[in-house]
Amino acid sequence: MKQLSAFAAGLIFGLGLLLSGMTDPGKVLGFLDFTGAWDPSLALVMGGAVLVGLFAFGAARRRTVTLLGDALRLPTARDIDARLVVGSLVFGVGWGLVGFCPGPAIVSMGSGQLKAALFVAAMLVGMLIYIVAERLRRPREGDATENRGAYSSD
Repeated sequence: MKQLSAFAAGLIFGLGLLLSGMTDPGKVLGFLDFTGAWDPSLALVMGGAVLVGLFAFGAARRRTVTLLGDALRLPTARDIDARLVVGSLVFGVGWGLVGFCPGPAIVSMGSGQLKAALFVAAMLVGMLIYIVAERLRRPREGDATENRGAYSSD
């Protein structure tokens, strides 16, 4: 049942990306071009996503388990640190340069777009670099401070 629900959620997400135009880099870049031919249509998509998120997280905060019975772990960290700011800047610059972010790029790659495949490959290399850097930075096994406070089970 978990695999079926994950597949359904991914399918709905991918279809939403296709229908909204988020997989079209030209449309995304048009949305980001405030000084030129600005296309505000994606603002409605983002606004809709924020509204859905507000209601979904509001309902989730009143629960202790997921709909499938697993422990519900919501993010609790509220710190704004250099890693968050730099990561956000890198994400925004990448989105602005090529018109893709991870989800739409993966969907677009499925349709054979070379630009999307290159973006996904670069994204995977970046993830690998992050994993290696974290392993080098991580405290020794058994250190109780690792990942403390990132998520809550209530």
